[in-house]
Amino acid sequence: MKLLPAGDTAVLVELGDLEEVLSLYAQLDEDLPDGVVDMVPAAATLLLTLDPARTDVERLSRTVSSLTVGTHSRAAAGEVEIPVVYDGEDLADVGRLTGLGERGVVEAHTATPWTVAFCGFAPGFGYMVGGDERLRVPRRDNPRTRVPAGAVAIAGEFASVYPRESPGGWQLIGRTTLEVWDIGREPPALLVPGTTVRLSLIHISEPTRPY
Repeated sequence: MKLLPAGDTAVLVELGDLEEVLSLYAQLDEDLPDGVVDMVPAAATLLLTLDPARTDVERLSRTVSSLTVGTHSRAAAGEVEIPVVYDGEDLADVGRLTGLGERGVVEAHTATPWTVAFCGFAPGFGYMVGGDERLRVPRRDNPRTRVPAGAVAIAGEFASVYPRESPGGWQLIGRTTLEVWDIGREPPALLVPGTTVRLSLIHISEPTRPY
């Protein structure tokens, strides 16, 4: 564990891997140190934002460094089912890359519950982990300039749903009409850290539109 000041109001904790990040996040979430107002987990870091009227970088760093990063797990934050039409433009390529074929990719994607580890890239973009390891494929060599909202995608160990139209380099395997980001909802993000996500098959078909 390495702690770095991020200005006067935040501490960046560098960890070995995602499991260590989630372990530390879980410990802090259960007993939040005084003065911490926000935590932002990522693949190998945890950013802690503080209220300078209640604590400071040095004091918070001492508190965090006294913790042991182990196998502590975060309590579940509820469960969400996402209905998916599997007609993504990259579905055939993912089938070839994994050796599973298109139907095998769909079966692997829907067979195992996923867990939202952290959010990033765009508001409401939840990085889901815990799926079938056979689905680990690289990002596209040439990212798209436009990926529509609702696109269901995978890359590396992660799966996600694009919350709004944006550029993107993940492999697109399907789409959903479920809104994962709605500013009129509280909270706006449907996929918050700790959420269990089950993906359900609506239909498998040939790609119907370019992304």
